[in-house]
Amino acid sequence: MSEPVRSVHVGLAQRIVFGPQALDEVPAEVKAAGARRVLVVTTAGRLSSEGGERLVHRLGRTVSAVFAEAAPHVPTPVVERAVRAARSAGIDGIVSFGGGSCSDLAKAVGWFLEREGGSRLPHVAVPTTYSGAEVTPVFGMTDPGTRRKSGAVGAAPVAVVYDPVLFLDLSARVSAETGMNALAHGVEAAYSPARTPESEVLALACIREAAAALGLVVDDPFDIDARTKMLRAAMLGGRALQNATMGVHHGLAQLVGGRAGVSHGLANAVLLSHAVRFNQSAVDLSRIADALGDPEDAPGAIDRLRDRLGLPGSLADCGVTIDDLDAIARMSGANPSVAANPRPVAEDDAREILAAAY
Repeated sequence: MSEPVRSVHVGLAQRIVFGPQALDEVPAEVKAAGARRVLVVTTAGRLSSEGGERLVHRLGRTVSAVFAEAAPHVPTPVVERAVRAARSAGIDGIVSFGGGSCSDLAKAVGWFLEREGGSRLPHVAVPTTYSGAEVTPVFGMTDPGTRRKSGAVGAAPVAVVYDPVLFLDLSARVSAETGMNALAHGVEAAYSPARTPESEVLALACIREAAAALGLVVDDPFDIDARTKMLRAAMLGGRALQNATMGVHHGLAQLVGGRAGVSHGLANAVLLSHAVRFNQSAVDLSRIADALGDPEDAPGAIDRLRDRLGLPGSLADCGVTIDDLDAIARMSGANPSVAANPRPVAEDDAREILAAAY
């Protein structure tokens, strides 16, 4: 990997609570953040789960409102409804409970309310997938009319509560998809031109942990040790992105999701090896390959892991069409992650990556 000549590292003021039964510590984190009237952002399924019921019960009267309509890729109409619910409830804090879409929706609500003239709302995130979104300030939203997903930068959660017990009921398929997203965070942060020395260390640790644990999680979803290691990998990958940019892989995955409705994790899983192959002429992949367990072939190691997890190997298998590929390639030039890639990406390059993944 080419070495950054200069870097500026930003340390976020963020508390990380990690461990079995950490869910019960959410009320204390909310209180420490100074919130007394919170909006819980989640999905209907998560709200009715054992963990969701326990969370709401523990928070008690601190819960001013619950918004359980979070949806994949954070559609803008959902954001609008959530903002109205938050405004009506007069909240002074947010608790997100769920995957990356829940975290992103909570960040979007905070972003819009702050721009309406309010103060910055503290956000306590409780992830239930391996998305990594819970530790970053970046969030994405999708316009259903144009089927275009774009991102913005808001405020990162002030506290994140990681409880591996919550992951025991996460399906093997969702574990595999979101786990590949976590791995992709590590890979892109590890060769990001903007990475700092600390973010590179975190990124490589994420890759190593994910490569070792993700297959075990899918083999036995009730293996709490494997769940804990994979959750740690997701946390490390998310934290690495606090001081690194994403690249063509995440940019294209974001556009594929918005255009074709493919889950973000699955788009990541299919595209990752092809983006790494594209970049290998511009970056030294030796440390990434070593972390993946194959010093000679980083893209091949990624492909083999995806195959082991039983995930589709092509965009066509995910329902993406040729027309989608052309539209995504045309949109790629305006995507900030694509623009930040270590190797310049022209429209034809983006089309070539997509075609290879098709």
